[in-house]
Amino acid sequence: MDRLELDAYFPVPPAVLYEAWLSPTIHGEMTGAEAEGSSAVGERFTAWDGYIVAVTTRLEPGARIVQRWRTADFDDAHGDSEIEVQLVPEGEGTRLLLVHRDIPAGDGPRYAQGWQDYYFTPMAAHFRG
Repeated sequence: MDRLELDAYFPVPPAVLYEAWLSPTIHGEMTGAEAEGSSAVGERFTAWDGYIVAVTTRLEPGARIVQRWRTADFDDAHGDSEIEVQLVPEGEGTRLLLVHRDIPAGDGPRYAQGWQDYYFTPMAAHFRG
């Protein structure tokens, strides 16, 4: 299994990132792709037009989001991975720390690039306004 630790800075308070990650409407606006479902613990949430399926397992409002997470590329025999999003105040904005665990072996580099291309880059553009 592969594991990633990534981070990015965004010029908005942690509460703004927290809400954006969990709201299907805002999540879709910040990534440029449709998101649906509920962000409540135990509920299903999809992103990137259904490519990602997640279930939120833990929430610390404004600070931490943990989700079971998989993409359409995961083999049916492979279990879910887990993402942990920590939102740390930094200056006028927030440092987003992302830990992605239990990625299928060998796929880590591809997912690291995917986080940059499909999340961090569009999020930076969205929050720059």
